[in-house]
Amino acid sequence: MVTFKPFAGFRVKKDFASLVLSPPYDVISSEEAREFAKGNPYSFLRVTKPEIDLDPSVHLYDDRVYQQGSRNLRWFIGERVFQKEQRPAFYLYEQTMGSHVQTGIFGLCSVKEYEKGLIKRHEHTRKDKEDDRTRHVTEQNANSEPVFLFFKSNPEIVSLVESCKGTPDLEVTARDGVVHKVFVIDDPATTKRIEELFLTVDAFYVADGHHRTKAYVRHGQAERLANPNPKGDEPYEFFMAVVFPHDQLMVMDYNRVVADLAGLSHDEFFRKIGENFDYEPTNEPKPSRPKEFGMYLEGRWYRLRAKPHTWRQDDPVASLDCSILQDYLLGPVLGIKDPRTDHRIDFVGGIRGVKELEKRCDELGFACAFALYPVALEQLMKVADAGKVMPPKSTWFEPKLGSGLILRLLDETAL
Repeated sequence: MVTFKPFAGFRVKKDFASLVLSPPYDVISSEEAREFAKGNPYSFLRVTKPEIDLDPSVHLYDDRVYQQGSRNLRWFIGERVFQKEQRPAFYLYEQTMGSHVQTGIFGLCSVKEYEKGLIKRHEHTRKDKEDDRTRHVTEQNANSEPVFLFFKSNPEIVSLVESCKGTPDLEVTARDGVVHKVFVIDDPATTKRIEELFLTVDAFYVADGHHRTKAYVRHGQAERLANPNPKGDEPYEFFMAVVFPHDQLMVMDYNRVVADLAGLSHDEFFRKIGENFDYEPTNEPKPSRPKEFGMYLEGRWYRLRAKPHTWRQDDPVASLDCSILQDYLLGPVLGIKDPRTDHRIDFVGGIRGVKELEKRCDELGFACAFALYPVALEQLMKVADAGKVMPPKSTWFEPKLGSGLILRLLDETAL
């Protein structure tokens, strides 16, 4: 069972919402963030990526960056851009992207339950990025952005959430067209019932935000060690997250482009492919089912179908389509031994479409591109349940969470 608690957060005021709402810090570069926030002092990127307020020559991990983020957060609070909730609440969070709708809940998760493995991850994290986000949390003494989690869908939770929707307390459309709605649920009986229902959930799974999660956990652990008389319910023992039922989430394909054919001729390349894949020309670039791949080469699309001997149903990682492509084509045929570090491969999120794959080859000089079938959430859960990690660049969640809608201060006396 998992703990999920309401909290009295700071909610952006309606008049400022469209100005404050920003993309998550990790899906936008510093240069893109500067352009996004240009001329807008209320962009929440000034809190999550405060380097945009400093000279570009200042290193991302410079002390001045963290100090600037702390000052900016205090400025937002001082300018009354956010309003403090009067009592603990859950925040229903509905996102609409085209015809797709998903509804999650803002609440607090437990650091100790992460330590116990009840909040399951599926990616490795890099220490330098952990250190960076931990510094932001420590300097700001806040959870400025939520972690994106999901759980195995529970009909009672979904039904209760839907019944709580009325007129949204906050509604804003982002620049990318995604509509974000927030419904404040602060009735004590209802919040208690939501807490009780989550005690029947076995685990949470990290969707996006592994470094953010680890930063919140590391901050909590450091504060715990510094407290001579901990009670176990201190603010640092919890962190802000949005949790979604797994069957509402949309996972898009995460595709690959490769710079060259490793010196192979056209005929040699196809001969080697044929050892592990059946292939034929196609007018349908996107694969229609698992174990199928679209391949773009020399201005033409091909459909690849992995032969049965490549399927590894006994291993949740090896059975993934991205693993099959890596283990039987990218590695042995094209010489991409480590996709994390090899500069000959790049990755393209499915939100950009197959036209982007064609552009990379036709205009930017890549030799070939591969379109993959999206990973299923059930596959991801199997990997996390087995204590393993997904291959790099294997899941692309859309829509992304908005930043600047709800935030949580860990020590309000410091204001």
